[in-house]
Amino acid sequence: MPDRGSPSLRRQRLGRELRRLRERADMIGEDAATRLGWSAAKVSRIETAKTFPTLKDVEALLELYEADQVLRRELLDLRRSAAQKGWWDEYRSSLPEPTVELIDLESEAVELRNWEPQVVPGLLQTEAYARALFESWQPVIQIPPKWQRDRAAARMRRKQTLLLESNPVGFFAVFEDSVLTRQFGGPEVMREQLEHLIEISELPHVEMRILAQGTPPLMPTGPFLYLQFPDFPDVVYLEEYFGSRMVQDTEQVFAYARAFDHLLNLALDEPTSRELIKKTLSERWH
Repeated sequence: MPDRGSPSLRRQRLGRELRRLRERADMIGEDAATRLGWSAAKVSRIETAKTFPTLKDVEALLELYEADQVLRRELLDLRRSAAQKGWWDEYRSSLPEPTVELIDLESEAVELRNWEPQVVPGLLQTEAYARALFESWQPVIQIPPKWQRDRAAARMRRKQTLLLESNPVGFFAVFEDSVLTRQFGGPEVMREQLEHLIEISELPHVEMRILAQGTPPLMPTGPFLYLQFPDFPDVVYLEEYFGSRMVQDTEQVFAYARAFDHLLNLALDEPTSRELIKKTLSERWH
């Protein structure tokens, strides 16, 4: 289980455990509500994480369901941790809501798979590259300079938390070789970025693969990030021109899993991909 912590997933986990205890006690929601003097809707909303229960509410449910002391401590601790804010809360005013949702969810992912046809994948970007990227979008997507700075800073914090600290996530990235020569910022920015790609590709939990020129036609999909969890269904995050969104439909998520496997099969292997980055760095940016 990741130790990074998603408040929203922990609330869902708490609700799921409370429902399991209710069912083990052979009660329906109305039974529990009647015994506690609540509405059945309140019990349902707690179990589906639509309402965040107070500690007193959780204690009442645990008492009603006759949970043992060990389980009581675990679920009360879970409720306390679910009440904590994530590090990303300080950037909330500058980030689109789907991005906040993504950061919250990926904090408990065990594996991320990222396809990016046009730019360096976000979790592999340097701060200078990220800022240059956001600035390049300014003529089309106009956002305040503070938002640009905050979004770049939040991206660096994501990378640090997910890839560079203890208990990192498994990260698989596939991107086109044109990304290595498409310039954002000056040559110094690109040089730093490619050097960073070489360095981070050596991490054991990072697999970086490149699609070379002449690759057979790909499936018609834009960039996406596939998130896999230890105890929740997989989801897919899509970045689109008119906003980002989460895909949770089981069939669609499975289709994206197959799409990523197909991209991996088409891409260069890890050593060859790394050598291509080194060659591009030497020939283009030095």
